[in-house]
Amino acid sequence: MARKVRTTFLYVVFSIFFCALFSHNYLHRRPPLVFNLSATVDDDAYHHEDDDYLRRLPPPETPTPPGPPITTTTISSTVISNHAIDENLTHPEIPHQVVAPSSLSTVSLLLPDWEVVVIVSPEDTPSLTHVNDGGDYFCLFPNNDVSPAKPDGILPFPDRATFKCILPERIRRRMPFPNPVLTKNPASPPEWSFPAQVMFRWTYVTYDSLTTEDDVIVFAKGPNHRQGINRDPSELNCVFYQGDDVDNGVRTAVTNSMQEVFRCQRPELTAFPPHPPSSSVGDVTEEPIKVTLETVVDKRVVPTVAYYSPSPRKLAANNGRALLCATTMVYNVAKYLKEWVVYHSKIGVEKFILYDNGSDDNLKNVVEELVKQGYDVNTYFWYWPKTQEAGFSHSAVYAKDSCTWNAYIDVDEFIYSPKWSNSAIPSKSMLHSMLHNQQQNQKPLGQVHMGCHEFGPSNRSDHPAEGVIQGYNCRKRRENRHKSIVLLDAIDSSLVNMIHHFNLKKGYYAKKLSIRDTMVNHYKFQAWSEFKAKFRRRVSAYVADWTQQVNPHSNDRAPGLGFSAVEPRGWPQKFCEVVDNGLKNLTRKWFAPSGYKMAWQR
Repeated sequence: MARKVRTTFLYVVFSIFFCALFSHNYLHRRPPLVFNLSATVDDDAYHHEDDDYLRRLPPPETPTPPGPPITTTTISSTVISNHAIDENLTHPEIPHQVVAPSSLSTVSLLLPDWEVVVIVSPEDTPSLTHVNDGGDYFCLFPNNDVSPAKPDGILPFPDRATFKCILPERIRRRMPFPNPVLTKNPASPPEWSFPAQVMFRWTYVTYDSLTTEDDVIVFAKGPNHRQGINRDPSELNCVFYQGDDVDNGVRTAVTNSMQEVFRCQRPELTAFPPHPPSSSVGDVTEEPIKVTLETVVDKRVVPTVAYYSPSPRKLAANNGRALLCATTMVYNVAKYLKEWVVYHSKIGVEKFILYDNGSDDNLKNVVEELVKQGYDVNTYFWYWPKTQEAGFSHSAVYAKDSCTWNAYIDVDEFIYSPKWSNSAIPSKSMLHSMLHNQQQNQKPLGQVHMGCHEFGPSNRSDHPAEGVIQGYNCRKRRENRHKSIVLLDAIDSSLVNMIHHFNLKKGYYAKKLSIRDTMVNHYKFQAWSEFKAKFRRRVSAYVADWTQQVNPHSNDRAPGLGFSAVEPRGWPQKFCEVVDNGLKNLTRKWFAPSGYKMAWQR
């Protein structure tokens, strides 16, 4: 009996010790969470095709990516609102961090690959006009972890400086991820108050806006998160507000909801009070107005880094309205750009618009050089990853007053017709002739489609100094995909596009050119040192990154390549079914008649 009592006593003591240890190490380290078990779980959250950020988050103790993204079951806490997990942002209690007076006002977004973009407020950006002013910047986190911050361009309307840093390993272990402080002196950390402000999640955020004469176009990830499935406009409102006062913001109706593009009515500016007079200037200035989306039924507000500009935003038509422009989204294409611009300018493209997706090569210097040489090249800083469709929708409105037609082709794609082979010199009429006075059944032409030929590595192991046209001459036999030249006035107001073409207004028609007459040479499968860069990230919102083990037979993928950036055996000889020297010989005649360097090498 005594032995049984001692055993029971030891069991009770051990249980009390275990419970005390559990309470100390878990309950006291994290705020108590109250789960709303009656909430409806969104099944679509498990199939979110855009959710790159969640697909890449490893579980706390392993480096491998998790399975499905976190569901949207509502989670509430008496201490902290975990916006990194909970997308229900109905009137959140906005947390603040108290920092040293020298600290900058910023907001941060966590992008794929643990990349953090820190956006400096419009008020503080003027002090950072010259970011390379003798000191480096750092992202400083509440646990004193530090990550180097690299200047990464200026977001326009209003101007906001951006910096890029990598989320430290220790911070990745627990959500929500705290917003870093941008500082030059991490050795003197600011005073933090908790809970710290948290970073927005890239898969649920309003990231840009564009004002027209008639309405406001808002670009947001999250509300329409599956391809082909769009919310009814009546389910959403646009919200315009100053500071953090979402509750008292001005709400207007959404009139169109397609893909990541939402059109809404303009707000009455009289609803916004002017900003207090500046102590240095003395005049009255308006405080910047933020814009975002809100669901009508449950008042869920989408976090935002976008601002509203009362004046319409458009590309300046310095030399009048061009007949033909070319728009593309770029990332680190400096070494290819000059060849692409010089070639297409000679056959009819008058203006080039580059949506810069955060390049960190010498793109800026190459553009400045081209402008000095007389080429009309414009850069729009479009930092947002996997938003090619939205970027093209933006360009269709932004460039409308400057461009009549717009060619949507990539920097490794070149329009070509075998009929030009007898021409001694290139002519702008070569492309212009495709666009003039074209009608079908009394309908005007609104869009021209051109098939693509995809070229392989052509036995090369490095980038050809003379350019891709001269360097790659062996291609696949079959046509794959198409690219388009679009009449901007003919694009449907929804701005829906499939990257390669737009939906047109009623009354216009689209024409597909014969691949025998006109084509796009797509130098897609280049030397491995160049091609492997495609593994970084695909630019389309609806195309899986190549590192994701989904859609292995997609036409976007390289056949038989796999899911990692490892050079396949025999890569230089792959995709070579037809030797095609047509454009190679033609450009040699046009741009190197003396037999020396090509025009873009000088």
